[in-house]
Amino acid sequence: MEKLELFDKWPEKYDAWFTTPIGLLVKKYESELLLSLLRPESDEFMLDAGCGTGVFTLDILPFRTRVIGVDLSLPMLSRAEQKTRAYRFQAVLADISSLPFSENVFDKVVSVTALEFIEDAKRAMQELFRVTKKGGRIVVATLNSFSPWADRRQAEAKKGHPLFKKAIFRSPDELLALAPVKGVVRTAIHFQKEDDPAHAPDIEKEGQRKGLNTGAFVVGCWQKD
Repeated sequence: MEKLELFDKWPEKYDAWFTTPIGLLVKKYESELLLSLLRPESDEFMLDAGCGTGVFTLDILPFRTRVIGVDLSLPMLSRAEQKTRAYRFQAVLADISSLPFSENVFDKVVSVTALEFIEDAKRAMQELFRVTKKGGRIVVATLNSFSPWADRRQAEAKKGHPLFKKAIFRSPDELLALAPVKGVVRTAIHFQKEDDPAHAPDIEKEGQRKGLNTGAFVVGCWQKD
């Protein structure tokens, strides 16, 4: 029951974070990285596994995709439905580790910052691959253990933060190792929460130029054989 209710009280706080000056920049760079790897195209049938309030789903739907959003939290899903009324979006209350779909259904699958709350991440990844069509693309983003953001979040967890005390931080290599095929990995968000939003873009640009693996947002991309 605790797992099911973990996110039920967070829809407003989650969305509000992305309206702050630094949150807006985080959203911008995370979305850019996701879309560069996912490459959504018109009429593709896609799964957003752990869609939450639809923050990132809304970046995919304007490409005229058809998206099913799965989440364990009904309040999160309800907010996602409200935001996506103008698009082809269907919300499904379900567990990523046991998806209620047949094999080889979706053209592409994306999951954003859900994996860190799943202890058996390999099983969840197997499910994402199972429901993806052969030749389809799977893109998974999670929280990077190599990032200073993780250090701060783990410190908050020790103080009792209800979400971060449940989070499992993984490195880029650990993320890649969860999948049954070889993939590629990239990171974003090289600036810190306390950095001046006016300087953050330059910090991000430099981190991307150097190809650093310490960005707070780590994304893996695979193609199903």
